[in-house]
Amino acid sequence: MAESTTIARPYAEAVFKLADGARKLDDWSAMLGALAEVAENDRVRVATADPSQSAGKAADLYVSILAGKLTPECENFLRVLAENHRLALLPEIRAQFEALKDEREGKVDVHIQTAFALEAAQLSDLVTHLEKSTRRKIKTHISVDKELIGGVRVTIGDKVIDASARAQLAALESALKA
Repeated sequence: MAESTTIARPYAEAVFKLADGARKLDDWSAMLGALAEVAENDRVRVATADPSQSAGKAADLYVSILAGKLTPECENFLRVLAENHRLALLPEIRAQFEALKDEREGKVDVHIQTAFALEAAQLSDLVTHLEKSTRRKIKTHISVDKELIGGVRVTIGDKVIDASARAQLAALESALKA
């Protein structure tokens, strides 16, 4: 939903600025991950959505579930979210925070689809080549798609490199029809 993305953005940017300034990106990443997991729990979602429950009690529920895992700054952030009725946005805030963190660290998500499972050496070579061409660290997400027939399809952001046999056959079919 575009609206939740837009609403979550200033919160993600604010917490990123706070974490980056304190050099605690990894700590905040872990805390936001835990908070997002709690926010996605059906029982917690129902309890915090109850209009008769105060914002303070909603925040206290999160704090009690994650006892000892949150810093005072994170608890304050959580209370701000609760007061503004934004606890349900925690998964989106976390996702945007992670995107900002990856950008700061020079990382990029790469989705690799292969027709067959790659051996470790093949994957290592592919990752090395992609890191050289993108000049960034690669976070790989690998899946097997037998419909590719052979080869590989790599997605980096909105760029797709399709070196699959299926794509080559489709191109050949298109050329023969012309």
